[in-house]
Amino acid sequence: MAGESLFPRLEPLLERVSKPIQYVGGELNSTVKDWDCGGFGAGGEEQTVRWTLMYPDAYEVGLPNQGVMILYEVLNERPDTIAERSYSVWSDMEAAMREAGVPQFTVDGHRRVRDFDVFGFSMSTELGYTNMLTAIDLAGLPLHAADRTDEDPIVLVGGHAAFNPEPVADFIDAAVLGDGEEALLRITDVIKAWKAEGRPGGRHELLLRLARTGGVYVPAFYDVDYLPDGRIKRVAPSPTAHGVPWRVSKHTVMDLDAWPYPKQPLVPLAETVHERMSVEIFRGCTRGCRFCQAGMITRPVRERSITGIGEMVQKGLDATGFEEVGLLSLSSADHSEIADITKGLADRYEGSQTGLSLPSTRVDAFNIDLANELTRGGRRSGLTFAPEGGSERIRKVINKMVSEDDLINTVAAAFSAGWRQVKLYFMCGLPTETDEDVLQIADLAKRVIETGRKVSGRKDIRCTVSIGGFVPKPHTPFQWAAQLGAEETDARLAKLREEIKSDRRLGSSIGMRYHDGKPGIVEGLLSRGDRRVGAVIEAVWRDGGRFDGWSEHFSYDRWMACAATAFDGSAVSVDWYTTRERDENEVLPWDHLDSGLDKDWLWDDWQDAIDEQELDDCRWTPCYDCGVCPQMNTEIQIGPTGKKLLPLTVV
Repeated sequence: MAGESLFPRLEPLLERVSKPIQYVGGELNSTVKDWDCGGFGAGGEEQTVRWTLMYPDAYEVGLPNQGVMILYEVLNERPDTIAERSYSVWSDMEAAMREAGVPQFTVDGHRRVRDFDVFGFSMSTELGYTNMLTAIDLAGLPLHAADRTDEDPIVLVGGHAAFNPEPVADFIDAAVLGDGEEALLRITDVIKAWKAEGRPGGRHELLLRLARTGGVYVPAFYDVDYLPDGRIKRVAPSPTAHGVPWRVSKHTVMDLDAWPYPKQPLVPLAETVHERMSVEIFRGCTRGCRFCQAGMITRPVRERSITGIGEMVQKGLDATGFEEVGLLSLSSADHSEIADITKGLADRYEGSQTGLSLPSTRVDAFNIDLANELTRGGRRSGLTFAPEGGSERIRKVINKMVSEDDLINTVAAAFSAGWRQVKLYFMCGLPTETDEDVLQIADLAKRVIETGRKVSGRKDIRCTVSIGGFVPKPHTPFQWAAQLGAEETDARLAKLREEIKSDRRLGSSIGMRYHDGKPGIVEGLLSRGDRRVGAVIEAVWRDGGRFDGWSEHFSYDRWMACAATAFDGSAVSVDWYTTRERDENEVLPWDHLDSGLDKDWLWDDWQDAIDEQELDDCRWTPCYDCGVCPQMNTEIQIGPTGKKLLPLTVV
């Protein structure tokens, strides 16, 4: 029966697999609703819309995800809607499920995913694509969207990777760009109306109705033509898809205080990557870092009010019992009232076990007063900053307007105030980068150690340098850039490691963590790929590719071998997608997906990067016409409100 629990069939498998608790469900604040909660119409038509929301990674990574948690609660607040969660199963569980004939299930009601109306994936990284295919296949759905019938759910993707869903266009039915809160409610309304009418025209009619809203991208309704040299000639609506727009727009929630979610955060049963209650204090970023897709696609900046934040923190703590509150955003210290927020929360919870954290802090937004408020509860760990580029020149290229003196002055203040360790994040392979730019990371780290020893009078000062490979992303000024090859990346990092080790006096106090260049090449292929890359993803999956975001499961050789076979005899290759620079007039695979950013403006900013020209933050300067606000009918929303957070009770 549709909606019945699979747990009697699932339970015997649990003793055979690792971490069985992740498949049990029943977390604090989770929801299991009646299968027919929406009732039936006069003619017996279903009035219930049912969603499976999946984060395609392990439970320990997926459960704390804010996006899924918010949408789970928003949908379940509707009396006519069910939302349940699903996560990727480990290989031992996948084998056991296939052997026993148990399909992909939800952890809330342990129901078949195939019984739901929508199978929604939150794709924050392209390296989760093979896990997505595993889930689709385990659910008993045809892998390719073209083969699905009216009995199959709509496979829908959202999240940052959805801003270029072309590599998985063959496997998905639809994609949603941008904020999901209002978008998923509108989709629910469309599905409910279609059901109430007796499901006319089947899934094709439903997808057509969704596409005609202008806010849901259905790849099957768009044709892609290619030039002989492999480039895209054009992407256009299919002649038979009447009423489908040429461009699909992203969704933007403007009043965050009207969406104070999650109100009842989930509390995991097993250890997860984040053991805290999180509150998003603002959304969007206009700092203009040219490598940062998240900052570009989430514009404009929309702040949550100080009172709204205070209410969310209190309700979340009451609902969960967590002892740490993370104040989240792309650059949390940029909130116009961050000083009052941190002081108000520190005052409110002084004497309790509640600690505060600011996971994302820029060097030029950090100050000791802020840090002291965050650590007033006695928790003081290392400080983390992200200069991103090793030299002043490369920081101008990427528009990361942080000078070396800014960083040194900041860490000097921190070491003087009692901190002992600092972590610095950098990227390797940035556009126009040379060996010298990367070697200056060593000079910067040594200066940090020297400064720390001088101002603190201690020898136990530590600096950890963490380096990731740069991957050009769609909808950024660097979307045209050539990516540095894996071998070149590794060679550059080897030189940096030797430079750090060469100084015996300071080098022993500097730790270095880095990823080799190989995963970045695969991510680059998936980030800027088109529909032809889908054959590579499928081949990798069929060859056993799973959990590619985990270093112990990732196989570069598998990806390269599958790509060589899939691209054999064609005009494209892995290098064609990754290490090739694009020109201004090339049609990019995502040009028909509208993030609000004007393509001409992005190109001009790319030219400014090459010329090492910086661009100010438009929050505090006149508009520089990126296009988002007029095209999306939005505007920057920032404080200050002038309000203060008072303690809830006298401590």
